[in-house]
Amino acid sequence: MQPAGFGAIAAAGPIFFFCAWIVMLFAGVVYDEVGITAFGYLDAMKVTIALWLAVAPLVGTAASAHRGKR
Repeated sequence: MQPAGFGAIAAAGPIFFFCAWIVMLFAGVVYDEVGITAFGYLDAMKVTIALWLAVAPLVGTAASAHRGKR
């Protein structure tokens, strides 16, 4: 599978907003059990970007390590 370049960057925008919406929904469902307060869409966007910034380097490293073994 080849990287998509600019197409992947353009696709990441709508996916980000959808992921933030999903985070907001799940936070509203489990806030009592987890011990947090329910938060809105802007806070969900902050959580989503923090998760993406933490996970993206790990995914890139794992992908490049997997590619090098071939």
